[in-house]
Amino acid sequence: MSARHPIKSNKIPGKPDGRRVGVARALSKLGLASRTVAAQWVCAGRVSVNGKIITDPESPAMLERDELRLDGVPVRAAVKRYVMLNKPRGLVTSARDERGRATVYSCFANPQDHALAPVGRLDKASEGLLLFTNDTEWASRLLDPVSHLRKTYHVQLNSLFTESQCAQFREGLPVEDGTLLKVSEVKLLRAGDKTSWLEIILHEGKNRQIRRLMEACGVEVLRLIRVAIGPLVLGELAKGESRALTPHELDALSAEADARIKIPNM
Repeated sequence: MSARHPIKSNKIPGKPDGRRVGVARALSKLGLASRTVAAQWVCAGRVSVNGKIITDPESPAMLERDELRLDGVPVRAAVKRYVMLNKPRGLVTSARDERGRATVYSCFANPQDHALAPVGRLDKASEGLLLFTNDTEWASRLLDPVSHLRKTYHVQLNSLFTESQCAQFREGLPVEDGTLLKVSEVKLLRAGDKTSWLEIILHEGKNRQIRRLMEACGVEVLRLIRVAIGPLVLGELAKGESRALTPHELDALSAEADARIKIPNM
């Protein structure tokens, strides 16, 4: 995969960045590891800045000017990588879990993928499309509250769902803490005798948004699968499998994020 940045930066080419950031964040911005892993490197005394060993992850560094070394080796920006995973149910979206639960990184056979950070999250009980990258600028643009790429979910419920309930979801419902939550689009995909499947599209990213809406209606979610992020679809990728994004997919995601940032009310 090319090391090009798919979303344009505001930085003037050839001009030093001039901003100081914590050394762990600096390593993360170079695409070498997540900030958590980079902080562990720093605390272990493996990182030096201008020849001095640093043990405080928040110690300032200037990417364009300071010399950073890891285990004595000069640090260079990593090749940018963009990966999609079909997350299985039961895994937490974290590099490590203090409770010892299995994480999404157990799906990666390639050790290089363990240095990638998730772009957004899916909760333990949810499954489907999850993105990973070492390009922190790209990830930030996709996660920017202004852009909020549309996310499409297929949701199985333990009961039948009516059109009037769909209309309530579009208009908004107060949940347990009084917050008004709503969806951008919702439609019935299919229904059996006792269960139903919905397709729900969100343009915002509230915590457990779909599950909280269903709880407000007294409906139980049996399965929640994210099947698309913007124009990128999960497709036939097998559960637990991952692959690199194609240049076309990368460009399509970037184009939609740019369009939404330029037109926030899109």
